[in-house]
Amino acid sequence: MEDAFGRFVEVLAGCLDEPEVAGDELAARLHLSRAQFDRVVSAAAGEAPDRLRRRVLLERAAFRLRTTEAGVLDVAVEAGYSSHEAFTRAFRRAFGTAPAVWRGSAAGFLLAAPNDVHFYPPGGLRLPARRQVRSMNFVPGLIEHHAAVVGRLLDAAGALPSELKPQLDKPIELSVMSIDVDPTPRSVLARLVGQLEMWTCAMANEPYDVTQERERTLGELREQLDRVGPAFVATVRRIDAEDRFDETFVDVTGGEPYIFTAAGMIAHILTYAAYRRTLVVGALAALGADVEDDPLAWFTAST
Repeated sequence: MEDAFGRFVEVLAGCLDEPEVAGDELAARLHLSRAQFDRVVSAAAGEAPDRLRRRVLLERAAFRLRTTEAGVLDVAVEAGYSSHEAFTRAFRRAFGTAPAVWRGSAAGFLLAAPNDVHFYPPGGLRLPARRQVRSMNFVPGLIEHHAAVVGRLLDAAGALPSELKPQLDKPIELSVMSIDVDPTPRSVLARLVGQLEMWTCAMANEPYDVTQERERTLGELREQLDRVGPAFVATVRRIDAEDRFDETFVDVTGGEPYIFTAAGMIAHILTYAAYRRTLVVGALAALGADVEDDPLAWFTAST
């Protein structure tokens, strides 16, 4: 039922500019009978699908009245009403006043709803969270997704045709100074993996030889990531669960003491990793690899 409701919301968002679309058509787009459609959506949403859609369109109409110079009749037609009078009656029932009067008020445009599905400017929908994202799953989740993305980049590099593999050791041409010296796709991948092990060693006050990173093959880097990635994620989860982000470390393995906090370390890793991942994505895409790294997809309503 939840999946069907989710699909209904997707269809609804996609047809906000089609006010003529009726319930039968919406049901058909979901491959449901009209009776099934009404029953499933009503059970999940707490209101009938037609009522939900009318409410969302009225919220959009109210937003349009407040933020544009469009005439009331134009807004009414956009909301699926055939006349100024019918729109005014529906708007007055929903907002307690006529559209022209409401336009000059300071009232909000969201209407009470049993499901917390609302219009989201300028042309989408806002849905309630299916689960609460707390720091306990958000911060470690960022690190976990980072490690997973690096793994996919390594796999994409390894899957390149043999005649393109030498390009992985060619310099990446940049118009600005890089945070890495003479970066190549392979060296940046090595730094992405080595960064996790380096900071693990720093927390344990153990030495780490960064010079050996460029010598590792893609297979060796994948094995290293499979080892250090989960271990580092587990470390961040413990820090998060015990609220130890302000814990301070003093690393003396490099000669001069280096002081850092757990929060600073995590911020450092994610900040520089984002740059390096973007660099590698661009380099691999130029070689024909199918790669993508958009954090918008890391935390979705279904995860």
